Amino acid sequence: MPLLKEGSDYKVLLTKRTAKVHAHKGQISFPGGAVDPTDSSFEHTALREAQEEIGLLSDHVTLLGRLDDMLTMASNFIIHPVVGFIPYPYEFRLHSFEVQKLILAPLQVFLRSSGQNNLESVEFEGRVYSSLAYHYNGHVIWGATARILENLARILDEKIDLPGGAG
Repeated sequence: MPLLKEGSDYKVLLTKRTAKVHAHKGQISFPGGAVDPTDSSFEHTALREAQEEIGLLSDHVTLLGRLDDMLTMASNFIIHPVVGFIPYPYEFRLHSFEVQKLILAPLQVFLRSSGQNNLESVEFEGRVYSSLAYHYNGHVIWGATARILENLARILDEKIDLPGGAG
């Protein structure tokens, strides 16, 4: 989960997946993917995948820690979220097969005090899921991505005083 600061605002970098990928077509997610046998840790996997998908060099990331593991509803994957702070602006290079576009969403959107989070029905590939969902700039952020963001928001709301009066 790449975090950055643009001006005085903290933001979360999300990706919109292409329709070409095997799983989670068109969904909003974080850069990431499967653990390779050569990966030494989940952090190493996250850094390698971020470089492959968005061109983010690992030595440009300040690792902040890990969040609780999360199970996906649609594909039954276990996600091991790694949070890192990245420089911005940055010259991202998108992997055109995997990433359709980047979304820089204000962290404020996901904080509980924003009042934007709710449970709703989301249709995906012919099935309807009941999921926490956030709406930002025409995008629906739901499923494991929304639950990971909720976990981060809970931590930030309880422990960190963020700009704009949140926390």
